[in-house]
Amino acid sequence: MGARRRAWKVAAALAAALLAACAAAPIQSPRAELPTADAPFAIDGRLSVRRGTEALAGNFTWRHAPPRDDLIVSSPLGQTMAEISGDASTARYELRRADGQREVAQDWSALTDRALGAPLPVAGLAAWIVGAPRANAAHSLEPDAAGRTAVLRQDGWEIVYAYADAEARLPMRLQLTQHDLEVRIVVLQRNSL
Repeated sequence: MGARRRAWKVAAALAAALLAACAAAPIQSPRAELPTADAPFAIDGRLSVRRGTEALAGNFTWRHAPPRDDLIVSSPLGQTMAEISGDASTARYELRRADGQREVAQDWSALTDRALGAPLPVAGLAAWIVGAPRANAAHSLEPDAAGRTAVLRQDGWEIVYAYADAEARLPMRLQLTQHDLEVRIVVLQRNSL
């Protein structure tokens, strides 16, 4: 009788320990797998840039095939305003304006500042546009209830995401802010390359 009673006490103690462990375990929201940050893509969308009291709105087509990026920005009526191309392996970036003028620089920020009036972080944006942080750089990330990226902070930018619906894995809207600069992006069409 003593052995059986000890076995019951041990079983009761184990059950109590398991229940206590379950009660103490933090409840975590499901974490969605982050999209691949450097996968090739082609995106058509709308873009608005606001810096202080100045603003620009237009459409864009972006082809990202690492290490190369090609970005065409057009007016809301479809007239090409600027074509920006770059190759990260050679650190050579070129801006072609609608009037035929060409400029060359060693980074995206300088050319996008000249073309759009704001330095866009294209290298980071290639990851951010799919809801992922730029690789090998400090960041903080807040997931939504479905485990997708809701807010990402990296490189001095805060990116707030919106999705088409509860099932969408890739963001449809991004709002990037840094100091007095706000960039809004709406993805209209997204294709893998």
